[in-house]
Amino acid sequence: MTRTPLTNDGVLARIDEILDPSEYDGKRVLLVVPDATRTAPLPLLFATLADRLLPVVAKLDVIVALGTHPAMSDEAIARLLGVSPDERSTRFSDVGFFNHEWDRPDRLLNVGTLSVADVEAISEGLLSEEVPVEVNSRVADYDTLLVCGPVFPHEVVGYSGGNKYFFPGLSGPRLLNFFHWLGALITNVGIIGLKHTPVRAVVDRAARMIPTERRCLAFVVDSQARPYDLFYDTPEDAWDQAADVSADVHVKWMPRPYDTVLSCAPPMYDDVWVAGKCMYKLEPVVADGGELIIYAPHVTEVSVTHGEVIEQVGYHVRDYFTKQWDRFADVPRGVLAHSTHVRGAGTFEDGIEKPRVQVTLATRIPREVCERINLGYRDPDSIDVESFANREDEGVLLVRKAGEHLHRLASERE
Repeated sequence: MTRTPLTNDGVLARIDEILDPSEYDGKRVLLVVPDATRTAPLPLLFATLADRLLPVVAKLDVIVALGTHPAMSDEAIARLLGVSPDERSTRFSDVGFFNHEWDRPDRLLNVGTLSVADVEAISEGLLSEEVPVEVNSRVADYDTLLVCGPVFPHEVVGYSGGNKYFFPGLSGPRLLNFFHWLGALITNVGIIGLKHTPVRAVVDRAARMIPTERRCLAFVVDSQARPYDLFYDTPEDAWDQAADVSADVHVKWMPRPYDTVLSCAPPMYDDVWVAGKCMYKLEPVVADGGELIIYAPHVTEVSVTHGEVIEQVGYHVRDYFTKQWDRFADVPRGVLAHSTHVRGAGTFEDGIEKPRVQVTLATRIPREVCERINLGYRDPDSIDVESFANREDEGVLLVRKAGEHLHRLASERE
């Protein structure tokens, strides 16, 4: 099915069709949005929602669902939402702009617990532990939490969006680390682009514990942030509809595996922590023994938030950690999950690690750091991007804006 993105007028008409502002009469509303690492037409959507909600609500604030990403300044949040300095000091002067603060225990609210039995059932026996469910305490200050965010294939949960804006978006670290590791145990290739996954079950179960009404405006966009469609309902139902559209437009079925993939990171991925998506979305089409190059000449850091730990641990295949668990039991499992997702599939037998593919960084991160973290190094200035173009018949694939479109082999299509 061929889909055409909506015009701006079409977006406004669609929102008016699916969202009745009277639902919010007199309510205190917290709008939950992604940060700048997601392609989304937030200026258009925020302006549209503000036009419709500000006249009827008692209070409207915005929180950025950072997960563990770096905090944004008030000015950066305003730019994200398309709010000018003049508008910030006038029309939106009473609108609070907040960051999630995952590392502040006093900012977290315990809303319940996943029992050992819950975890064993949801994880199908992969994990057995009790997990507290903590969320940003601001959720208790409002009558309605309104998620406004896109849906894409996702390496940890299957498809992003919906309740994922609460967990990990507004999550405490214990649940966040738990379900990222659960996704890593299943593996990127085993979970990405699947709609119903154990991690999605964790996210939805935890979200039902939040003692505040949850609503969601979920949407699916093209690479220029133009929505194909928007859906409004509970986070579960809006996400369900959007994920079906994402499966149509964000999955590219490729005729063959490729020996060399140049995966170009867009500027919104400003460290390897997020630029790793350039591996996640392409791992399924890299040939055994092939090389995937993350081309990101603007990237200078492994991770703004977790770089020190990652540089100590390095990037390794899953079994490198599971078969030496005593060495890594004290490392945050979210970091281990990122490590193995970037490194991809492989084996660890008799002390020898054999990744399925070579992952190479073409960034401003020095060679010695790349070698220390167990990734390959290429000088980004030595790469002529255009020399990789139109060579698919030779086993060379160029992806100019990587990280959001999932590539899979046509031979695996159901």
